[in-house]
Amino acid sequence: MGIVIETFIWEPSSSVFIFIFFSSFLLLSLFPFYLSKHAPTTKSSAFSDHPFSSSSPRFQLYFLLLYSLASVLEGLWLVYGEFELVYYGISKEDTVTFMLIGFGAALFVGSLLGLVSDLIGRKKTCLVFFILHLIVGIWKMVAPSPSFWVANLCLSLATSIFYFSFETWAVVEHDKVDSKPGHRQDILNETFWLMTFFESASLIGSQVIGNWMVGGNLEKGIGSPSIAATLLAILGIACMSRHYDGTTKIMTFKDYRMSFSVYILGDRRIWLLACAQACLHFSIAVFWILWAPTLVADGREAFLGLIYPCLLGARMLGSTVFPWLINASLRTEDCLTCAFVVQALLLSIIAYDYEEIGVLVTQFSLYHACIGLILPLLARLRTMYVPNELRGGMISLSLAPANAAVLFVLMQVCPWLIYAPINICMHVCSFFSSCMKQDISLLFFMLQRGYYRTIENSTMIAFAAVGLFMAAGCMYVLKREAFKGDMKEEPISTFKD
Repeated sequence: MGIVIETFIWEPSSSVFIFIFFSSFLLLSLFPFYLSKHAPTTKSSAFSDHPFSSSSPRFQLYFLLLYSLASVLEGLWLVYGEFELVYYGISKEDTVTFMLIGFGAALFVGSLLGLVSDLIGRKKTCLVFFILHLIVGIWKMVAPSPSFWVANLCLSLATSIFYFSFETWAVVEHDKVDSKPGHRQDILNETFWLMTFFESASLIGSQVIGNWMVGGNLEKGIGSPSIAATLLAILGIACMSRHYDGTTKIMTFKDYRMSFSVYILGDRRIWLLACAQACLHFSIAVFWILWAPTLVADGREAFLGLIYPCLLGARMLGSTVFPWLINASLRTEDCLTCAFVVQALLLSIIAYDYEEIGVLVTQFSLYHACIGLILPLLARLRTMYVPNELRGGMISLSLAPANAAVLFVLMQVCPWLIYAPINICMHVCSFFSSCMKQDISLLFFMLQRGYYRTIENSTMIAFAAVGLFMAAGCMYVLKREAFKGDMKEEPISTFKD
């Protein structure tokens, strides 16, 4: 008599999605009533009509639609890209190689794109984002067996642009239409959390589009997402070109270099903020690399396609908490410190305690809810401390240490790839050391050490947790620095026309 072994595939309950939807709806619906009762004179509602130029709400709507379109493009390749690698039989080693190429491009090229964006114009850089996606879409449709090297290079650069270009563009445009700091800060706060909310919703929508276009026939549907991405990229280029304004005032390279040295590299507060951003970026990258292996460890099975929208829904829910906290008597640094500590504790538990899938998904969801809160809070701090003219360069350079750390982690999987880029790394290291007067060659010594040792998944997650504790410490020190300077929570502008 044979033994039948029943397999159980875990999936989130439908009540989880209902809870996330109604919680977000309640937070958004009740906020105007809370604001009118507790803060009728000190803050203007993020849901009311703004008392300044009517062009600002129109631009905000136009911007959020374009940002949602860009988020769908990013999410479409994120979901479809992994499926495409499996469909074409790409091995694990080759997959890691492609990831190394992507993070390497983000480190050595993407880190400089923010500086270029500040010099040539933010809207032009957003246009380049859609052009890169168009190139990848056409390449995958034309090539019978698409080259993943080219696709990874273009998509990594597009992702690097996505991190800073749209935010910097929105801040600069809002600065043009309103000169009142209080009103400008209100609409920027609204824009920041709506960006996180719409991005998460668009990522879920991209998963729906990808699944619908692929369908049940893989042979016929494998190229459909490329067609959708191409059409969306063309739509984005058309919208950007139609409303293109080429009269944006920019600085010369000499003025930009002097200003960046004084206001970014010479300001300790910017270094603290950049460190927190890098730690968050590193933890997010490690999470998306290891979340699936962590869930299905020891032969467990789960519907990852249903867990993915659950995590993004939690991020949407976290973003809806932002307007409540901003209108309460809490400092931005205090909120970030608490959120970073919660994130770090969650990753610490995941790293050192074996849990069932349901408990892990709960912890993952709380982690992403914190991300939904942290992202607009960091954007608010950047508005307070970073001049608009230098914002893109500050964001892109702050992500360089995180990308370098991810490269270090990935090289533990493919240690034979270390010696090829190591000489380039040392040259870049010496260049930045001379510019920033900081010795960062120790990082690349660690890369060489990676050839002789490997890191377990739990240790990688623990490193991410330590980074988040460091980010919390940076926010605590930043708060003390703000008190020393008696700084008010108002946006700054260093350069005047």
